[in-house]
Amino acid sequence: MKALYRSWAIPCAGERVYAPRHRSEWLAKITEAGVHRRAEVYYQQLDALQALRQQVRRDLLVESKKHTAMPLLRQIPSIGPIRAALLVALIQTPHRFRTKRQLWAYSGLALKTSISGEHRILQGQLRRSKKLVAIRGLNRNHNHDLKNIFKGASTRAASVPGPFQAFYAALIAKGMKPPMARLTLARKDCSNHFADLEERSAFRRPTSETTSSLSVCREPYPSLDSSQAVAVGS
Repeated sequence: MKALYRSWAIPCAGERVYAPRHRSEWLAKITEAGVHRRAEVYYQQLDALQALRQQVRRDLLVESKKHTAMPLLRQIPSIGPIRAALLVALIQTPHRFRTKRQLWAYSGLALKTSISGEHRILQGQLRRSKKLVAIRGLNRNHNHDLKNIFKGASTRAASVPGPFQAFYAALIAKGMKPPMARLTLARKDCSNHFADLEERSAFRRPTSETTSSLSVCREPYPSLDSSQAVAVGS
């Protein structure tokens, strides 16, 4: 919708362009008949998709309540019912990751480093160089939907009162740049998700055949329909 208005040099910042009560005002700004009709069709398509999205959202919340992992995820600050349902759908089981760092990499929160000349010859002997490792940003081979969840959660956690906001403020006070502080906060969110599922007895990874059946669960929690979840989260 905004691309259509901008193509005719009509400023359309904000969300009023989508509001039903302001549509006649916005449509009046388009004088060309064909473009005017196209904008009307876009509005009809938007109304149909919004109604469908609300219906899928309700179905997603009803289905997510069947999973025992939901109460655990809801205990993490800034993780609401939708984000928790998306985490269940996208991760499916914490047993996929041996440590939280593997979950960081899968979520696009791992730092990519590189170094050249790792070893050098000193006094005729091969020695390891003390040159610092160069940081090349975050890894790009990741699950983009999962990264959006943790980034959105960390941004909200840093802006509303709570334990994560105090943690973010402490990082800024120490001189850390805001982007790195948000990355650290997103990692903390991600680590809490991993810890909650791994440390609770119902989701602990099986270690041996003699382990008590009360402390392990050999089956991951049932997978939620990821296509339905992503449709609501996108």
